[in-house]
Amino acid sequence: MPVQPQYLAFVLEQLEDVGNVSARRMFGGVGLYSNDLFFGLIDDDTLYFKTDESNSAEYLARKMPRFMPPVNRPMGPMGYHQVPADIIEDAEALVAWARQSVAVALASRTRKRKK
Repeated sequence: MPVQPQYLAFVLEQLEDVGNVSARRMFGGVGLYSNDLFFGLIDDDTLYFKTDESNSAEYLARKMPRFMPPVNRPMGPMGYHQVPADIIEDAEALVAWARQSVAVALASRTRKRKK
């Protein structure tokens, strides 16, 4: 489903202190980038951040679901978890969680370059 412009504007405003955050439309959703690092996405007005073993525990403790691509793109679950609503509402907390996801994206890119 499409991302509502007002929801995207709200999320970008909450993420201002991350620095250099931009949004790019993709596959009916929106990709979130810090500089050139893809760290999050919005699909159907739901925010997801990139996760790995370094930051997934908080998401799992809150039983936050992983991003699942649409049925017509059966790739299985991806390394992104839904961000809890209370975190989205708290700009300071959201920035902290986003920075963790930016670090995950950077580590992932570094691993890929070493291969």
